[in-house]
Amino acid sequence: MEATHFPITNWSEDDRPREKLILKGKDVLSDAELIAILIGSGSRNESAVALSKRILAGAGGLNSLAKLSISQLMKFKGIGEAKAVSIVAALELGRRQRTEDAVKLKKITSSKAVFEIMQPIIGELSHEEFWVLFLNNSNKVISKSQLSKGGITGTVVDIRLVFKLALENGATSLILCHNHPSGNFNPSDADKQITNKIKIGGELLDVKILDHIIITETKYYSFVDEGIF
Repeated sequence: MEATHFPITNWSEDDRPREKLILKGKDVLSDAELIAILIGSGSRNESAVALSKRILAGAGGLNSLAKLSISQLMKFKGIGEAKAVSIVAALELGRRQRTEDAVKLKKITSSKAVFEIMQPIIGELSHEEFWVLFLNNSNKVISKSQLSKGGITGTVVDIRLVFKLALENGATSLILCHNHPSGNFNPSDADKQITNKIKIGGELLDVKILDHIIITETKYYSFVDEGIF
């Protein structure tokens, strides 16, 4: 007996995302449909897709969703611990993949190249972190290190550690980076002061400070591009 073909419009909404991915590929699925595949099911009164749309709308989009903790996700009706863990794990894998891609940009040719390296690492954090990229004579990144991690109001940077690591790595130059969780990428007076102190230290040790980049989720501020250096 020949099997009956049911068009996709006749499938239940919960089945559509999986079948669409198999038949048409991942690119045709919306963010909500991809999340629906992760969580597997909705509830008696709400499909997985509808639940996913509600979560995305409540979070304010995919980028904001990636910042939510398991406990925050569980505040959405219909999301238990298992579903919350699946969402967090999937979004973290995506972040790590972007980080790996960014690190392949070894040679620094512009402030944008620094942003592309560091945005996946610190651009979406809810707290402030200070990092340094250590470069060789060819402006290729030898290594990168987190110098401090603090609250949303700021961090404390050990200038001696900056140059200790520079000498250990054989770096001839470095680029300072930190994030502003508020989304305001303009430098504070404290940002300018720490930059100046590190620049003076670099001149004494013949280690050039090429730039200081302030990273936010979507934008960046370059001290060099803005003429502060």
